[in-house]
Amino acid sequence: MGILSWIILGLIAGALAKWIMPGKDGGGIIVTMLLGIAGAFLGGWIGSIIGLGTTGGLSIGSIITATVGAILLLFIYRQIKKKK
Repeated sequence: MGILSWIILGLIAGALAKWIMPGKDGGGIIVTMLLGIAGAFLGGWIGSIIGLGTTGGLSIGSIITATVGAILLLFIYRQIKKKK
């Protein structure tokens, strides 16, 4: 999968994660986009390790996997921001 596909998948995953977990996060759209892209990588990596799938292309399964990764990163980000 090319870098442009990863970025598009990450943007979709970030938007879905923010929609599923609304709230005030510092950084706005930039942080959401970065968390989405990182979530796509994290979701693909975890999914391939446990055998649930990968982010090998733009499909429903890869969007779900990437979104789960983005939700996980958004949760961690909020926990870190809460402690400051």
